[in-house]
Amino acid sequence: MITKEQIQRINELYRKSQNEGLTEEEKKEQAYLRRLYIDSVKESLRAQLESIKVVDKDEYERLMKDKGCSCGHEHHSCGCGHKH
Repeated sequence: MITKEQIQRINELYRKSQNEGLTEEEKKEQAYLRRLYIDSVKESLRAQLESIKVVDKDEYERLMKDKGCSCGHEHHSCGCGHKH
């Protein structure tokens, strides 16, 4: 997981690259930090996708009946405008 400090450093290096350029060492650091950032985003996305459960309409209806509509209204006839 990437830290706030690492993200700040990525931004600092970007600004410096635009204004005055980077040394070879800074370019390597920038590439390393960008890779960390990309890997962190991919890991987060993968975790979100793995937590998704695909259900058929009947199971969805049962889940909504048990859980209730997330908008706070009765699920089957709430008229809230949300797609159910």
